[in-house]
Amino acid sequence: MIYAIGDVHGQKAMLDHALVLIAADGGAAAPLVFLGDYTDRGPDSRGVIDALIAGRDAGFDWHFIKGNHDRMFQRFMESGDCHDVAIKSGLSWLNSRLGGDTTLASYGIIPAGPANFDKDDLGREVLTTYPTTEGDLNLAELVALAQARVPQAHLDFLSSNPLMHQADGQLFVHAGIRPGVPLDAQIEDDLIWIRDGWLDNTDDHGMMVVHGHTALDTPEHLGNRIDLDGGAGYGRPLVPAVFDSGAWFTLTDDGRKPLRPAR
Repeated sequence: MIYAIGDVHGQKAMLDHALVLIAADGGAAAPLVFLGDYTDRGPDSRGVIDALIAGRDAGFDWHFIKGNHDRMFQRFMESGDCHDVAIKSGLSWLNSRLGGDTTLASYGIIPAGPANFDKDDLGREVLTTYPTTEGDLNLAELVALAQARVPQAHLDFLSSNPLMHQADGQLFVHAGIRPGVPLDAQIEDDLIWIRDGWLDNTDDHGMMVVHGHTALDTPEHLGNRIDLDGGAGYGRPLVPAVFDSGAWFTLTDDGRKPLRPAR
């Protein structure tokens, strides 16, 4: 038996509720896989990471997968990089649509208005000023303030998480896999970003692939894969799931609900 939680996206209260449901179903010490995207969009990314680190340090059988939003936060903290090659729109991580602003706010860097951007020659947003309650900051000033506020333990946590986890005949990844490519040849950009060529693929991958990344209204079983991103980053419920005796179930306040193939 193993439990899984999809994209948390800074929703600490939802995470707490999901953990209560898991504890009621299988006990607080039950094995649990988190599918990544712990940060951005929701109000308390800092609280989420604190809770995950606390569970790990308490010796819980918890496993953490790296998500694309976690990597964006990490890269911003390391070098001030606000972009990812997978974001064709050119949006900056600091744009509210991606949610970096709410992550920084959870560490006490409070926006006093929307970020201001220009565009570079590649059409990417380039920060000009970031209004905060501590003054208008340029990118270098914002990065320096974030580096002073974000605990090193949080960055170590984000950088140390693996890209996949296998257990009970299930493969846990953040976004999915590149069909037809052996697991040991999969690349990070696919494992944390893939949609094209993956979401419409119906191949048997030799094991059930359990992932998040692509937000749905509620978790779904697609036959060869299970998508557990129920849209918590957009305010929808964070729904945990469990694999037990060869079948998947979601957990609700009313108990287990079978998660069966939709096609």
